[in-house]
Amino acid sequence: MAKTTGTAGKSKVPNATKRLRLGLGIMLTLLLVVGGKLFLVQGLDVGGMAEAALNSRMTSAILPAERGSILDSRGTVLANSVIRYNIVVDQRVNTKTDSYKRLEQTDGHEKLVDVSRDQAISQLASALGMDTNAVRDAVTGQQPYYIVAKDVKPDVEDRISKLQVPGIVAEGVSKRVYPNGAVAGGVVGFLQDGTTGLAGIEQTQDDKLKGTDGKRLFEIGADGLRIPVGLDELTPPQNGKDVKLTLNSDLQYFAQQAIQSQADKLSAEWGVIIVMDAKTGNLLALADTNSPDPNNPGLVAAKDRGVRTVTAAYEPGSVEKMMTAAAVIDEGLAKPLDTFTIPPTYTVDGQTFSDAFTHGTEERTLAGIIGYSMNTGTVMAGQRLSKEQRYDWLKKFGIGEAPDIGLPATASGILSPPDQWDGRQQYTVLFGQGVSQSTLQTVRAYQSIANNGVMLQPRLIDSYISPDGTEEKVPAQPSRQVVSDSTAQQVQDILESAVTEGEIKDAGIDGYRVGAKTGTSESPCDDGKSGYCGYTASIVGMAPMDDPRFIVEVVLQRPKGSIYGITNGPVFRSVMSQTLRTYNVQPSTGEPARMPQYAK
Repeated sequence: MAKTTGTAGKSKVPNATKRLRLGLGIMLTLLLVVGGKLFLVQGLDVGGMAEAALNSRMTSAILPAERGSILDSRGTVLANSVIRYNIVVDQRVNTKTDSYKRLEQTDGHEKLVDVSRDQAISQLASALGMDTNAVRDAVTGQQPYYIVAKDVKPDVEDRISKLQVPGIVAEGVSKRVYPNGAVAGGVVGFLQDGTTGLAGIEQTQDDKLKGTDGKRLFEIGADGLRIPVGLDELTPPQNGKDVKLTLNSDLQYFAQQAIQSQADKLSAEWGVIIVMDAKTGNLLALADTNSPDPNNPGLVAAKDRGVRTVTAAYEPGSVEKMMTAAAVIDEGLAKPLDTFTIPPTYTVDGQTFSDAFTHGTEERTLAGIIGYSMNTGTVMAGQRLSKEQRYDWLKKFGIGEAPDIGLPATASGILSPPDQWDGRQQYTVLFGQGVSQSTLQTVRAYQSIANNGVMLQPRLIDSYISPDGTEEKVPAQPSRQVVSDSTAQQVQDILESAVTEGEIKDAGIDGYRVGAKTGTSESPCDDGKSGYCGYTASIVGMAPMDDPRFIVEVVLQRPKGSIYGITNGPVFRSVMSQTLRTYNVQPSTGEPARMPQYAK
């Protein structure tokens, strides 16, 4: 029995050893598997788990680029941007947290200090200037995105950032400000949603002005706080360029006041004034009635938010007679003192023309025809040009060609080809009917006469200024010789004689020689079907005639009252006088032109 028992005990020992060895093998195998897995995850990160974990801790903040300013010719700010912040919060963070740790500077060293939620809310309310209970309601709750405060200034945002309140983020926004309000409001334009240009220079120069936003990328912990030693990447914003205009904001203001007063006095639908430097093509004022304030453009009707000096095309009327006179002189078909026998009415090709005043048969000079704005005499002189020549000369003066000055919706006007003219239109184009153009197109034509026959393209954008102060001038567009120097001088004398000897004496300025031409045309009704509804009255001129420097045009649309009693001469005189004073132009010294209006 003892032998049997001993044999059984010996047989169990090997089995136990096998089991132990098997267990150890399994444990070693598991350790190898786990170790290998750890090596793959922590060492090689084949599945990108570490990167995924890092990404889950990363948050970003947009650093808005500062939009460039819009300046007048002297650097006066017409539009600029200021940085503001919206303070937003993930309410869930503060709802779960009664206290948190804040990294503070003490004796030149950083250390973590404990801050209670109530203490943080009180400090946040103090920084924002808000009621503590209102801030507590704003920062606690279940909304992942809630705006605590808007339009916060940078110094306040800096104080809030240092508080390191969990879940609080400052979102930078750029706020556009227009310090001069409605001065050049339509020209400057405004923004949509505070970011994208919607009108004027803000629209056409948006790419230059807006710049490129930057970005800050940093790590946050589960408590919503930034990890002090975590990743922090900064891509700085690239601010936009300033756009410097040719406008003089003081002269712009003066012109706007002048045309608004005239339009109100005569109950006109609208009015405009342009002031141009004839030697450079620079536009010094583009004044419209009811100019919008870009800070709140909705206060004026949508139709008033543009720039009618360049967008509104209309029949110019008798201001076009200057071009007819220039054409026949330059073609050698007439001279300023050539005489014409003009009956009370004049009929050609079955078309009868009359003048705005009653007269008998008169012997008039070409200068007198223009000086007294006679349709009959203009047709008599202009019919010496072929139909094709009449068309070609209007084209030479830029009619039908939209000036590119960097504003939206610039009008080309309407100049039909001569083969489409009917029996009457072939003659009415000689005195500004049957053709339409903008005020800017008319001013450009007169500029070529003032500038010895050389047409300069109008300029509104003078330069772009980079954030580092580098100024990039916008080159002038190519010029062209429209008429000879001699022709230009003769037409200047005709225009000056219209003031000294003709019917435009109220445009004269004491001490300065002035040349001008008036225009009146019927204005088609807005529906395009009801014929004509009122008139368009204008005057355009230049000074000083010793060496013409400035062009001014005044236009009123559908003023009330008798058209024969309406004159824009005093408004022209006021704006031209102000322009001459602004640029310190010395009084004239030469004798004014006094071409006879009647044949001797």
